[in-house]
Amino acid sequence: MKLLLITFIPFLGALLPPIAIKAGRNVCTAATAAVTALALVILLTEAPTIYSGGVARMDVPWLPQIGLSLSFFVDGLGLFFATLILAIGLLIILYARFYLDRDDPMGRFFCYLLLFQGSMVGIVLSDNILLLVVFWELTSLTSFLLIGYWYHLPASRAGALMALVVTGAGGLALIGGMLLLGHIAGTFQLSEILTRGELIKASPLYLPALLLILTGAFTKSAQFPFHFWLPHAMAAPTPVSAYLHSATMVKAGVFLLARLWPALSGTPEWFLIVSLTGLVTMVIAAWIALFKDDLKGLLAFSTVSHLGLLTMLLGFGTRMGVVAAVFHILNHATFKAALFMSAGIVDHETGTRDIRRLGGLRHLMPITSGLAIIAAASMAGVPLLNGFLSKEMMLEEAAHTVYAGQTWLFPLFATIGALLSAAYSARLIFHVFFGAERHDYPHHPHDPPIGMWLPVAILVVPVIAIGVLPAMFAGSIVETTARAVTGGALPEYHLALWHGLTPALGMSVIAIGGGLALLWGYAAANRIRLSVPRPDAMTMFTTAIAGIVRMARAVMSRLDDGYLPRYMAVMVCTIGVLGFAGFMHAGPVTIAGDRVTIPATLTTTTGWVLLLLACGLVVWRHHDRLLALIITSIVGLVVSLAFLQFSAPDLALTQISVEVVTTILLLLAINLLPRTTPDEMPLRSTLGAGALAAVGGLGVAALTYAVMTRGFETISGYHIEQSKPGGGGTNVVNVILVDFRGYDTFGEIIVLAIAALTIFALLDSAMHGAAARRLARVRFSPQAHDPHPLMLVVIARVLLPLSLMVGVYILLRGHNMPGGGFIAGLIVAVAFLMQYMASGYVWASRRARIDAHVMIGGGVLIAGATGIASLLFDRPFLTSTFGYFHLPLFGEVELASAMAFDLGVFFTVVGTCLLSLATLSRVEERAEQASLQAEARTP
Repeated sequence: MKLLLITFIPFLGALLPPIAIKAGRNVCTAATAAVTALALVILLTEAPTIYSGGVARMDVPWLPQIGLSLSFFVDGLGLFFATLILAIGLLIILYARFYLDRDDPMGRFFCYLLLFQGSMVGIVLSDNILLLVVFWELTSLTSFLLIGYWYHLPASRAGALMALVVTGAGGLALIGGMLLLGHIAGTFQLSEILTRGELIKASPLYLPALLLILTGAFTKSAQFPFHFWLPHAMAAPTPVSAYLHSATMVKAGVFLLARLWPALSGTPEWFLIVSLTGLVTMVIAAWIALFKDDLKGLLAFSTVSHLGLLTMLLGFGTRMGVVAAVFHILNHATFKAALFMSAGIVDHETGTRDIRRLGGLRHLMPITSGLAIIAAASMAGVPLLNGFLSKEMMLEEAAHTVYAGQTWLFPLFATIGALLSAAYSARLIFHVFFGAERHDYPHHPHDPPIGMWLPVAILVVPVIAIGVLPAMFAGSIVETTARAVTGGALPEYHLALWHGLTPALGMSVIAIGGGLALLWGYAAANRIRLSVPRPDAMTMFTTAIAGIVRMARAVMSRLDDGYLPRYMAVMVCTIGVLGFAGFMHAGPVTIAGDRVTIPATLTTTTGWVLLLLACGLVVWRHHDRLLALIITSIVGLVVSLAFLQFSAPDLALTQISVEVVTTILLLLAINLLPRTTPDEMPLRSTLGAGALAAVGGLGVAALTYAVMTRGFETISGYHIEQSKPGGGGTNVVNVILVDFRGYDTFGEIIVLAIAALTIFALLDSAMHGAAARRLARVRFSPQAHDPHPLMLVVIARVLLPLSLMVGVYILLRGHNMPGGGFIAGLIVAVAFLMQYMASGYVWASRRARIDAHVMIGGGVLIAGATGIASLLFDRPFLTSTFGYFHLPLFGEVELASAMAFDLGVFFTVVGTCLLSLATLSRVEERAEQASLQAEARTP
């Protein structure tokens, strides 16, 4: 249960900031920080178990039929990443409080931040790869909201769209890869997949699964050639950049590579693809970063470069490479988050982040300068700082890596990447903080309030502490995390400042010296860069998107031209063909089938003839809307009689109730339309449509006949047998709806709610403007001068309490006798409909005590809460239970949890009917007023 809380506390806590902001910015910040701190504290209670070699797990079945479950586990890797996410999240929350302007909606910002935080925690703690994909997609959506937070800026909107498109496309590839991986391993449980690496790597589907998974990881972590999206995401506020694109979101791809390392690494394909991609990304991004004049742009490309470094280390497939990668993840998270926040401070205080306009800030902002210089020196790999140690381990691993028989390739380019890293770090230090003091800044710079620089200082502390005493401050973290990645023993290694005169040390000296030399010759290097054609990522992206849109429109213009008869023709023809195909392959070759048919009685024959006549009349007189509606209602009543004939009283009650409610609502609707419909088509087209309808009807009839005359296996026997012992009710239909197939019913009431809200939204426009004027023109002329007949008013008011009592009775008895929430809701809806019909909309609406929107929302929430309650007892969603209890005066009674679910269905149905009625009535009233006004203006 604790693991579920850790994951979902940020999601639940996201409701607080929009409310707390009304009490002030400090209260909003405190509420947001409390949510993150609570999740972090609960997480850290698992640390003793993890560091003693254990693993914390929980598994709640969700949709076991497809392999999806709410499974979470915390091992060294999950604890490491989740701690980074939550701990740095706390610092970002404090920093954002002082960074965001008073005009920025802070409540919305923190809401988005917590949603993203929960998504990231879900990724790193998921023990089910399908669940991991769900959280993976949530990070794309929530990061879109965060990047586009300043949506009034075109750059923010463009960056958010680019990030969503690239990472969303990678997410689609990841879904395919995970499905293949689960198929190969025979399970979707991640902890089991990690133990079946040999089986996975021996499968012929290994390479397709690997390529799809790597596509998802590379897009999320901005690896070449998908590296272009991350720098454009820097249009977001600096707290977003510091959190998403240095410590969390972009690390998701690296996390995935580390998490699946035992199952996928160790093959030539893994080594060739992953390590080379990382190396190329590291060098190219570092080269681009060196020449970026935007401070955040420089840091963004440096992040891409370091992500390439991590990818390369994991791609080596060696356990020592894993150790180096884990160590650098820790170090990079600290110095890069500190640098991003420092860049935000510089931008906030000076009014610019153009490096060409910066300089001399060490005199004007000494605290910020000192902290930023330390973090940048760590990024450059300067000794006595944590970045130096992990960079040394990276160079050591690269020095011993052979690629395609070439021993020089990785050592050379890894050194070049480290050299470029030192160069852009030195440029950041010297071009921003050193030099003569300047006085031409847009704002006079000074150190910010403590709330802005304190998070930076907290992050700089481990930069120095780990750099000086690595074994003390990072030894156990790195070891525990690396063991979780490799799934076994680690090679002997030591986190220390001095390892002797090693090749890595020489490569490091070359990198730092060469980086300083390159900075000294920066102008010449920049001229060389400018002489080489350079593609613009945003231009290429927008061009590609525009091309895809044009192609899609060309295809859709041929397939979706808005001609509804063609769509209907295709659908009906397909239905007919499939029906005939089902009939021809229905088993026994004899047309009669192998089941004895029920003899037709005079009553059933009469009903069948009436049904045919009514259907024919609907087709014949469909131009008259009112007559067509009446005849359609007759069809529904005949169908309800058929349900009674076959001993289905629940279905008959439902059908009759639905007919009454829909007929009344449709009467209101057609009163807003012309009396008759225009001629749709000429005679030849009518005959063609009739022939097509005959094909569809005969196909469905043939399929129905085949099903009814041939034996087949059905689950109905199980439902009948288990209705009482398994669901606690003798009414099989109701038990199926609220227990066996409660998930279907839950989806159906949500669809009902959406339909009612859609009616409300669509018809709201008819209350004013041109739509209201059109309604006034098509209304019938006034007919009745007594809109509220006395007898109808009296009868409706007398019947209301009786109808409500009947509805409650039908609701309560539904588990054992015909009834239930759906039928009871319709009966109560009819009672309220009668009040509207008898006394009018204005009279009824003024006496309504509960808003229909609230009733719909409450019904869905009650049904959902009933399902969620089962999770508290480690049972699948919507699992019901029942028991028998002795109550005074009543004796022994049965109580079932499904009753609460049925209550939610009841409220949703009543609310849907009332909202639909109220919306149509409001439009009708508005149309009547417009009609009267038009008559008054007529001379």
